[in-house]
Amino acid sequence: MTSAPIELNNVSKRFGDVQAVDGVSLSVAKGQMIGLIGHNGAGKSTLFKLMLGLIPTSAGEVLVNGVPIDGREFREVRRRIGYLPETFVTYDNLTGLEVLRLFADLKKVPRSACEAILARVGLAHAAHRRVRGYSKGMRQRLGFAQVLLGAPDLIFLDEPTNGLDPEGIHDFYQILREVQEEGATIVITSHILAEIQERVDRLVIMHSGRIAAQGTLTELRAQMVLPSEIRIMLRHGEGSRIHAALAQLAGLELKIDQDCVRVSCLPNQKVAVLNILAALADAVNDIAIHEPSLEDLFLGYGGAHVRRN
Repeated sequence: MTSAPIELNNVSKRFGDVQAVDGVSLSVAKGQMIGLIGHNGAGKSTLFKLMLGLIPTSAGEVLVNGVPIDGREFREVRRRIGYLPETFVTYDNLTGLEVLRLFADLKKVPRSACEAILARVGLAHAAHRRVRGYSKGMRQRLGFAQVLLGAPDLIFLDEPTNGLDPEGIHDFYQILREVQEEGATIVITSHILAEIQERVDRLVIMHSGRIAAQGTLTELRAQMVLPSEIRIMLRHGEGSRIHAALAQLAGLELKIDQDCVRVSCLPNQKVAVLNILAALADAVNDIAIHEPSLEDLFLGYGGAHVRRN
């Protein structure tokens, strides 16, 4: 028995001539929230389905709570899993409360829990309204509500904030953090990289069916060694003085635009740049440092078709 809620050992999945997942090994610790990202066709959706036990592996082993996904015991494990697909489809002629009660019956959860969960996701006012009148964001909230039924140990979320406004996204992640603090392990996919980069504990970047990189955002930055940008807002007429001082450091990229200097430097050069600026503090109005974002890292690992936000 493994101690990790999710354990993949050299997992592969082939569809005819297409190698969708190729020798992936991954371990997700209890209570951890990981972000699974990759360009279209990278294999993340297939990996998602493998971890859910929706499709069998071509090779390798997937263990969920220590149980193989192709074993008899997995049926019981599945009852402790919450899953929200990218598009949540349900019966439009039912009310939100009726839909949730239907899922409660399927999960063998008391119906009495449904109204409180609808209130938790912000749908108390629409509990008795038919789903056909729900907006896209309300449908997504309803989908999230069914995930929360029964306090699942494992939660899988595929593009979970589709259709949510900024307030809805904030509320969603606040609830998700609360659920994580209660002990749930969470796997989330999203194309909106700026949204998840500071919210997940660990990131897994997939490329061509394999894991290209994994780690915290700080660890990924260290692995990629991408440059940081330091933007210096100057007092009027101090551009040439700052430029001359910074030009002493080899390997910097400098751009001057009137009273603003942009410096592109590697991580091991930042302190030297800041020391020079500190010595010339009388010439500086402000300093802003831009570290490589998750989007920068993703593109560096071969990603494409990223939605900027």
